[in-house]
Amino acid sequence: MRRFLPALALLLVLAAPAPFPAFAGEIALRSFTLPPGAYPHDVAVSADGTVWYTAQRSGQLGRFDPRTGQARQIPLGEGSAPHGVIIGPDGAAWITDGGLNAIVRVDPVTEQVRTWRLPEETGYTNLNTAAFDRQGRIWWTGQAGFYGVLEPQSGQMRVYRAPRGRGPYGITTTPEGRVFYCSLAGSFIAEIDLATGESRVIEPPTPRQGARRVWSDSRGRIWVSEWNSGNLSVHDPKDGSWRSWRLPGEKPQAYAVYVDEADRVWVSDWGSNAVLRFDPATERWDSATLPRPGARVRQILGRPGEVWLPESSTDHLAMAPTR
Repeated sequence: MRRFLPALALLLVLAAPAPFPAFAGEIALRSFTLPPGAYPHDVAVSADGTVWYTAQRSGQLGRFDPRTGQARQIPLGEGSAPHGVIIGPDGAAWITDGGLNAIVRVDPVTEQVRTWRLPEETGYTNLNTAAFDRQGRIWWTGQAGFYGVLEPQSGQMRVYRAPRGRGPYGITTTPEGRVFYCSLAGSFIAEIDLATGESRVIEPPTPRQGARRVWSDSRGRIWVSEWNSGNLSVHDPKDGSWRSWRLPGEKPQAYAVYVDEADRVWVSDWGSNAVLRFDPATERWDSATLPRPGARVRQILGRPGEVWLPESSTDHLAMAPTR
């Protein structure tokens, strides 16, 4: 049963950073303990180093300071089940909340919670993740077969039915401002026409690959984690090309994908309970086993110098330095 805390009774804990040894020549990880029952689903880090995470099971947004080890959790409302969190151009935490069927904003200074609910006639969308375009609009995906956009200033919400129904999952914005999403059930990626809202489906070369998350690099190429095939793929919209690499290991399951400031690609592999780093220039893989069994890292995000990994089945965050 989901538990809710009163707004004035925010949970405060001390989290002792515990470094874990790196594999020789590979990835170093640091581990941070969160409040009991946090089970962080997604994570986002602000420019000032504040780390936000969605505590999906308890309907809260967590706020963690790695410098002090302090964390507290902010209730988002009765029925909340937050999935994704990103940092908006205003510095606020923006949440896709599947329980509320709403986009939620938490002010970084006042911690005031503001909610934009989807139209009632839309029904349950299973809100997943979001990305801002260059006009300050937030685009989102709903795994029940929807995607849409919110204009925060006017409050206007537009909802679109996705091609092939169920499946919209990860979403990303390129440096040029183009918006792409992927469909896990539909096994495709798509570009959204930002003027009309229509989707242009782009077929990956591997059938039924289960495109789960997407992320843009600095060149506007779209990196795709393929859950069913175990591949990491990249699509270049400029020439329409694709390339794919299978993750190391016997039964890889590529879930989260993120591209850091040096255009190195980070992937979480559920099959080996590991985080992988791929260098496209050398095609070299580095890896580190996550410090706790069955960590289930569903999403990766960071800022220059840091990559953050939420362990959705434990009360921990992991961080890898990129320099």
